[in-house]
Amino acid sequence: MNDVPTATYRLQFHRGFTFSQAREVVPYLAELGISHVYASPIFRASPGSTHGYDVCDHNELNPEIGTREEFESLSEDLKKNGLGLIVDFVPNHMGIEHAVNPWWRDVLENGQASMYARFFDIDWRPLKRELAGKVLLPVLGEQYGRTLEGGGFRLEYAAGRFNVRHGELSLPLAPQTTRPLLRQAVTLLTPAPPELESILTAIEHLPPRTETAPERLAERVRECQIIHQRLTRLCAAIPAVEEAIQDVVKAWNDPSDTEHFDRLDQLLSLQSYRLSSWRVAAEEINYRRFFDVNTLAAIRMELPEVFAATHRLLFELIDAGHLAGVRIDHIDGLAYPRQYLDRLRERGGDGLYLMVEKILGPDEKLVADWPVQGTTGYEFANQLVQVLVSSQNAPSLAAAYERFLGHRPNYREIVYRSKKLVMESSIASEVNVLGMLLNRISESHRWYRDFTVNALTTAVREVIACFSVYRTYLDPAQPADEADRRVINRALALARRRNQALEHTVFEFLRDVLLPPKDNPHPVDEELRRTFVLKFQQCTGPITAKGVEDTAFYVFNRLTALNEVGGDPMSPGAAVETFHRQNTLRQAALPHCLLTTSTHDTKRSEDTRARLAAISEWPEEWGRAVRRWHIMNRKHSREIDGETAPDANEEYLLYQTLLGVWPSEGLHEGSRADFVQRIQDYMLKAGHEAKVNSSWLEPNVAWDEAVGQFVAAILAPGRRNRFPQSLQLLAERTAQQGAINSLTQTVLKLTCPGVPDLYQGSELWDFSLVDPDNRRPVDFSLRQQRLGGINKAEPRVLLEHWRDGRIKMFAIHRLLELRRSHPGLFSEGGYTALPVQGTHADKVIAFERRAGDEALLVIVPRHTAALGFPPVGAPWEDTAVLAPITAQTGRDVFTGREHLGPHLPLSELLAELPFAALTLRYEKGAV
Repeated sequence: MNDVPTATYRLQFHRGFTFSQAREVVPYLAELGISHVYASPIFRASPGSTHGYDVCDHNELNPEIGTREEFESLSEDLKKNGLGLIVDFVPNHMGIEHAVNPWWRDVLENGQASMYARFFDIDWRPLKRELAGKVLLPVLGEQYGRTLEGGGFRLEYAAGRFNVRHGELSLPLAPQTTRPLLRQAVTLLTPAPPELESILTAIEHLPPRTETAPERLAERVRECQIIHQRLTRLCAAIPAVEEAIQDVVKAWNDPSDTEHFDRLDQLLSLQSYRLSSWRVAAEEINYRRFFDVNTLAAIRMELPEVFAATHRLLFELIDAGHLAGVRIDHIDGLAYPRQYLDRLRERGGDGLYLMVEKILGPDEKLVADWPVQGTTGYEFANQLVQVLVSSQNAPSLAAAYERFLGHRPNYREIVYRSKKLVMESSIASEVNVLGMLLNRISESHRWYRDFTVNALTTAVREVIACFSVYRTYLDPAQPADEADRRVINRALALARRRNQALEHTVFEFLRDVLLPPKDNPHPVDEELRRTFVLKFQQCTGPITAKGVEDTAFYVFNRLTALNEVGGDPMSPGAAVETFHRQNTLRQAALPHCLLTTSTHDTKRSEDTRARLAAISEWPEEWGRAVRRWHIMNRKHSREIDGETAPDANEEYLLYQTLLGVWPSEGLHEGSRADFVQRIQDYMLKAGHEAKVNSSWLEPNVAWDEAVGQFVAAILAPGRRNRFPQSLQLLAERTAQQGAINSLTQTVLKLTCPGVPDLYQGSELWDFSLVDPDNRRPVDFSLRQQRLGGINKAEPRVLLEHWRDGRIKMFAIHRLLELRRSHPGLFSEGGYTALPVQGTHADKVIAFERRAGDEALLVIVPRHTAALGFPPVGAPWEDTAVLAPITAQTGRDVFTGREHLGPHLPLSELLAELPFAALTLRYEKGAV
């Protein structure tokens, strides 16, 4: 690895933050100590994209964030300031909204005869026979017939092409289907130009749209281009032709014509797409999507021609020295992730810093032989919050939640039901396809032919619902490794236990399809089996994401600090020893893996999560508070269909949310309206994601309004509203303990094995919620100003003024400087847990990073609520860290004070600040 970052800084590019604006930030990032900017996708996205992950052309830069010249100027500025650039790349899918994607548009126009028909993961022979040879386009707000007869479609002609418009959406018409329009135009011209007749003849002789032979495809593409060009030239040369065509279009758009709707319906029915209501997508969509997003169509990256066609610009930028690394989005969506990464590594070179967005479940490890530096670091975020949560108080915290709800929710059952819910609603089509494919496999051998489609589909659904990870990585042509085999067998066993009425041989058949025995006396169609395995694995990830992250995490709200991507809300917290073991394993296996605590996808920002973890330190007080608030605020609730809105679970989530993001300065008239709107927006999203009282598919408007009004009422100003003042008392304590937690996780992120990743703006306090709340504009001018005064201020003064966030920036800046000046210590240094003794030993995390004779001792606190705020000096009593005996005097990088080991009393070590990092040198040859 030639260019291991010492620290990355995540910038979210969009039309509100461009290449030119990023150039203004570069000097600040360099001064802060960042080594690499880590950018969201910079390639052409759907118009108006707020995130860039809906790439519609991988080989163009996004014009909404800048030109090639502006990008190269940014690249030059980064290099001048000693920074590298890492970009996010999306290989799984493309944006198809408004049909502006040129490849997708070509598919819509030419169907299976498109040069790009193979690029997209389209099932041209779907379950519904009426969709054979077509792509379902679920883009209508109402049913197709109502839209048509309501005047929802209009024909258009421009530049040699006919289109049909629906609102902002313009769809192409296949050339063969436009013959009636051109024939009618001929009748309006006296005499008709011979060239127009010739064009009609050329259209009639086009290869059919069902033709897929490569040479015929090339012929069709060439002929279609010529036809469009000829018609464009003819209209320019003879304006009467253009006028005649426009007159025909006008006549076809005339609703007073009795044949208007039938004629238009017949024209649309001839296209290679079938327009439908968006509600149809869940059950009938026949192209693979990113999760359940209809405007993101999956592409077949396993095909060499797709890989080559989508990576031209990326490799051009790498070869030109503009890019130092690549982050691969949604690696789990690819049919062959390892194959893709091998191709990328081979072409990008060994010096390319390569990481994958991979959500690891608890105790799951990244595939060992992937040629990457690691993941984007969600597992580290979860390890951090677990060590900050008090496991000792887990029973009391659970009791407080259950008492408020009036029952004991079962998280594992919620996950199971949530995954089944999305498989029966938004992702039903994908599961039905798997069931039908499994049925075709069963029909390939008499031994299995009696299995019904319903039984097979049920088995698929049940096994996926019992999956413990996002996906497995079976290569259907190779024997399964032990980790994948264990996951599948466990899911099969759980599914069978839950479905005693379903014949057990159905599950055995599914097992043999996924994990074929060596000598199967009843072999099935191998090609179908391999296809099923790949599609099955591509489905389990989206179903887990939608069922767990986007449903269960909003239903089970015991302690929402734990409801994080890749996290386990049932976790009671982790021991310090567990955290040390996790760091040791990472150092051995993935020393250059990213360490993240906030991203654009996290459910809460790092500082919000740190505050919520503090609740675990005083669960009884928390339980009394929420019950008191419930009584105080119940007059603002409403009854909807016999149920109270918000329900107890929503109210419990709301109170945690308020504590997590409560402004440090409290609510005042200048900030109240914006804050209330943020909370209302969040509760609306949370309610829809939970799918209990309302949802995205079927919004319960009355319920949504009642919850929004409840939020506004409990946060309203006035003496008669006692809730804000009551909340403020606990919010103050939460903010204090949350600040200590935040500082602890900041120091750990910057010193543990791996590469720390900072999300934009998080160098000061950032109390954000889920997207889009975490995409609010960042005030870089304020941060530049704060950084300028950091080194002039005394650390104890920064701690006294902790509310302004400078203490966090100070810790980040000092450690980033250390990482930049001692890169080997962090990239190659070992990790050793240090023993702690004394009264509060369990409240300390201490370890050593060492490379050669260089070393760093890191000491941070946890669970310090009982020690007061801030936890510095005398409260630590007799607690001490035992440094290695051979260590010399260490200097604290934060305070500059020297401390002599090996016995390091925390009352001295943490006399000024609640964290310390001592640099020291061993004597030559010391062990």
